Amino acid sequence: MSTWFNVGKIVNTHGLRGEVRVLSRTDFPEKRYKKGSELAVFKQGDKEGTPVIVASHRTHKTFDLLTFEGRPSIQDVEAFKGAVLKVHEAHLGGLDEGEFYFHEIVGCEVKTAAGDVIGVVKEVLTPGANDVWVVQNGAKEVYIPYIDDVVKSVDPDEKLIIIEPIDGLLE
Repeated sequence: MSTWFNVGKIVNTHGLRGEVRVLSRTDFPEKRYKKGSELAVFKQGDKEGTPVIVASHRTHKTFDLLTFEGRPSIQDVEAFKGAVLKVHEAHLGGLDEGEFYFHEIVGCEVKTAAGDVIGVVKEVLTPGANDVWVVQNGAKEVYIPYIDDVVKSVDPDEKLIIIEPIDGLLE
């Protein structure tokens, strides 16, 4: 079974020449949307996506505008409105030291350096300067900022994160 990851949502068409307006959900638009990138368009309910190859990319206001090879007109992309753009795991590429994909963090157990279990990461928020990990602790949610002062180690292979909580973080 193939694993696909969301990189954006096609919210509309743009113009008459097959451009689509994408609300991006990737930290790497220059990589994901570069000419020749292989993506798939998943319409609601689709188990298999429609393969597309990026022909062009530009930004316009807060959107990324894309065209796809072999789809030169609005009629060719009209059906993609509301669909999700995804990248196959084989095309994710490597990251720098200390960088992680969201799917590597979600599901990790979080412990303090003293060995106390905090919970399991259920979501990653991106509010601004740094990511915030939402950790489920029983019926309670704990918000852990991904900053050096708090996060001491991340081992996605072992699904384990060690933190040193600052005062008030776990209250």
